[in-house]
Amino acid sequence: MTTKLFGEPVRRREDARLIIGQGRYLDDIGADAHAAAFLRSPYAHARVVDIDVTGALDVEGLLAIYTYADLTGPLAEPLPVLIPHPQLTHPRTGYPLAKDVVQHVGEAVVMVVATDRYVAEDAAALIEVTYEELPVVVGVDAARAALHAVHEDVPDNVAARHHQETGDVAVALAASAHTLSFTQYVERSAAMPMEGKGVHARWDADDKALRVYTSTQASTSVRAAIAAKLQLSLEKVEVIAPDVGGGFGVKIVHPWPEELLVPMAAIALGHEVKWTEDRREHFISSAHERQQRQEITVGYDDGGRVTALDVHIWHDNGAYTPYGIIIPIVTATQLVGPYAVPVYRVQVDSVFTNTVIVTPYRGAGRPQGCFAMERTMDRIAQERGIDRAEVRSRNLIQVDQFPYDQHLTFQDGRPVIYDSGDYVGLMDKLKALIDWDSVVERRADAEARGRLLGIGMAMYVEGTGPGPYEGGHVQVLGSGKVLVSTGLTSQGQGHETVFAQLVASELGVPMEDVEVTTGDTRRFGYAVGTFASRAAVMSGNAVALAARGVREKALRIAADVLEAEPADLVIEDGLVQVKGVPGTSIPLRTVAVLSNPLRYAFDEAAKQATQFAGPGDNSKPPVAVGDAPGLEHTDYYSPIRSTFASGAHAVVVEIDPATWEIDVVQYAVVHDCGNVVNPMIVEGQVHGGVAQGVGGALYERMAYDADGQLQNASFMDFLMPYASEVPPVVIDHQETASPLNPLGLKGAGEAGVIPGSAAIASAIEDAVGRRIAAMPISPTELYDLVRSSAADRVTNTDPTLPTLNTGAMA
Repeated sequence: MTTKLFGEPVRRREDARLIIGQGRYLDDIGADAHAAAFLRSPYAHARVVDIDVTGALDVEGLLAIYTYADLTGPLAEPLPVLIPHPQLTHPRTGYPLAKDVVQHVGEAVVMVVATDRYVAEDAAALIEVTYEELPVVVGVDAARAALHAVHEDVPDNVAARHHQETGDVAVALAASAHTLSFTQYVERSAAMPMEGKGVHARWDADDKALRVYTSTQASTSVRAAIAAKLQLSLEKVEVIAPDVGGGFGVKIVHPWPEELLVPMAAIALGHEVKWTEDRREHFISSAHERQQRQEITVGYDDGGRVTALDVHIWHDNGAYTPYGIIIPIVTATQLVGPYAVPVYRVQVDSVFTNTVIVTPYRGAGRPQGCFAMERTMDRIAQERGIDRAEVRSRNLIQVDQFPYDQHLTFQDGRPVIYDSGDYVGLMDKLKALIDWDSVVERRADAEARGRLLGIGMAMYVEGTGPGPYEGGHVQVLGSGKVLVSTGLTSQGQGHETVFAQLVASELGVPMEDVEVTTGDTRRFGYAVGTFASRAAVMSGNAVALAARGVREKALRIAADVLEAEPADLVIEDGLVQVKGVPGTSIPLRTVAVLSNPLRYAFDEAAKQATQFAGPGDNSKPPVAVGDAPGLEHTDYYSPIRSTFASGAHAVVVEIDPATWEIDVVQYAVVHDCGNVVNPMIVEGQVHGGVAQGVGGALYERMAYDADGQLQNASFMDFLMPYASEVPPVVIDHQETASPLNPLGLKGAGEAGVIPGSAAIASAIEDAVGRRIAAMPISPTELYDLVRSSAADRVTNTDPTLPTLNTGAMA
């Protein structure tokens, strides 16, 4: 078939408009809309005693002021817990506007609507709120101490205790030849997309219909929330995600308070209302992630093979739990990675703090789990004097062990069963890609240049494509255009390209004839959302199934016209033809016309159709019994369980012992996401993830003080890697098709970020000879660490291995 596109590196078609500024983002919509602004709490924990709005009432251009007292019906209730869980014993969510108590700096207390944003901000500044300050809890250690309670009825601050185990860990540890216990930390960070959140709402009073544009990762879910909270019929609410300038998880939460309050104001005022988040608002009122304290005990034999693993994690979930305990579940179940761990026990205590809520950020608990397991592998290697790659190899699940049951329960409630993979192959490819065995020579070269060199690696397994479902709709028009729609949203992943590739491949049409729409409930009303590396697995399979339905119908109709059997027909370049007889064919666009006789009088393409079946020929109906008119099909894909992608990263760092600046000079990735639809897009996803992994390892942290004030709530103070800090990335693909879905796909969206901190920590530790027990790490922290007499020194006991650079700190 000349239209084969599956697996080809097709250039991203959406870039043509985005790069030249033709994208349509939230703030490009609603030039004449009224503007909303929010007065947010300056305190991390306080009781709202009084709100005095009189100072703002005379501001010219002021249109409305809303406090909690103005909310009615479902709007006055707490926001939903999106994913309840029996182990979430103390679920807590806030209100759209604070009711009695604020639980973090940035919580919305008052909404102001005015003729423009400047007026709204001026009016908000004149509103006086009286607060009674309450004790503040910041960080997991303060939450563990439980000297103060974030919520009065949860005195120990524990929102949930998530526990899973696969055997008797105490017995297995006691029987182990060696055991090792240690504690490490991952600091709080955040997604920081270029575009913050934003909402625009338009009310049609005549139709009693609401249209909402929002920068979201879940337009259909936002639609359902708005309809429920504003007591509107679902069919009277349209939610559209325009171009979205990045999400990375922070925009999957639904609904955000603003997504309810802005539509409420639009209905009340009978005028369009818009709000766009400024950068400080995003820092203090959106969502963060990552912070964990990890207490690890591992048992292992003389050869470094793990015999038992016991992990206790303290996870910071912030002030509320709108997303349930998904991150603790993902950390707990993904922690074991590609290794055969015979006995495993994990407990995650998810604790409240007076800080911004914690919801999934790219990786969603996996980077923390990978950090726990991979640093454990490094510790075993160092204790036994065995090469770090060799220790990993000795613990890997083997190819003949798939499907491999870890005897755990994943975030989707299904068993953690690795469907396919080749982890030994990943390791072999990675060592070759990074030239792992040449470290001695490279270390000597770096030392000659006055620099310290270290090499590290990390492996991971990533659960991808969780259900419950996604759908797709494919329609062939009489013009020959093929319309594709799916309910999930896009934030730069390349969905427009990938879904067009899949449909063009399945349907046998030129890719330029395929138009893809995502995130618009007018086109597709039911979906789950874009997260957890699920778009290609879920919507990719859904649109492919829909295209197969269209193809089957097209062949059936064309067979009647061409007097052939459907099995004898193929579709190539938009022509349905008899196999081996190219001259006996009919255009697919004509089949589309034939599929609906009512269109003959109105469709230009009907003129071509008359050569096959005249408008008055009713001897053989073009629409078969049980079919609907039109050449279109809707289908849904629902998996039996998640697929499991995998990969391995290796990194080389160089460190200047005068400044302790850390340079990542080489980065290698081997990635397995099953069958690859578009290798160029997969590599782009990996590159972006690596950049965020470098950020999480070396730069990005939320610096709260003891009063719950975020000290670096701007891009002047919150460090992120620029292009100059992101190393060149060398990528090798490995494809082990998933047996769980028709296309053999696994997800790829989060792969690049998962092992970053673990691999970089390993490399830094290798370079400086001091234990790295917390990430991210800065040059100042590294300087303090290597100068500390209390810090653990790292040495190798195997004389055949290179010694670490402990002499550099002498």
